[in-house]
Amino acid sequence: MALLERVSTLIRANLNDLVDKAEDPEKMIKQVILDMQNQLLQVKTQVAISIADQHVLERKLKESEESARQWVHRAEMAVDKQDDALARAAVERSMSYQSMTEGFRQQVEDQKTQVENLKTALLKLQQKLAEAESKSDMLIAQHRRSRAMGKATDAGRTMGDQSNAAAFERMKNKVMHTEAATQAKSELLADNVEDKFAALEKQDEIERLLSEIKAKRKVG
Repeated sequence: MALLERVSTLIRANLNDLVDKAEDPEKMIKQVILDMQNQLLQVKTQVAISIADQHVLERKLKESEESARQWVHRAEMAVDKQDDALARAAVERSMSYQSMTEGFRQQVEDQKTQVENLKTALLKLQQKLAEAESKSDMLIAQHRRSRAMGKATDAGRTMGDQSNAAAFERMKNKVMHTEAATQAKSELLADNVEDKFAALEKQDEIERLLSEIKAKRKVG
């Protein structure tokens, strides 16, 4: 039946593959869970209907068996009354009910098989749904990590291209040159300041020595 085929497709579905192939993994896993929930509801309904049909068939089987037994008993009564014509008619009716009985018995067996198949599908679908619900967050996170790693790998591969490597090297050299120029300017500025202070100190020393000489001359 179409319902069991749809359920079988959902049960066989590989959640990891579905997530990996989906453009939007979160949307995909949510849709799969929703489909499973809908199919689960349909299977539960069908199981209940099939069990009810089985009970109806079993009741009809019992009624047919009882009717067959009753007509056999009537045939026996007719024989006791030495009414062969009536006995033949009763036997014919009994045979008709026996044929119906065999038909109902086969239907009951077929219905039991269908009920068991539906129950098995229901159990498997419940397990698959529980797995999907428990794995949904993990699968989505796993896919996100895989996608992030792929982007990082692509970025590293792009950085490994010769043109990009050359551009990176030029940029590094430019930065190093700028840093060297800045350092040189700082050193020149520092030297200039020190020279000025040295000149001032020298001038003060000259004035001091001149004052000493003048003082000695006055005393002499």
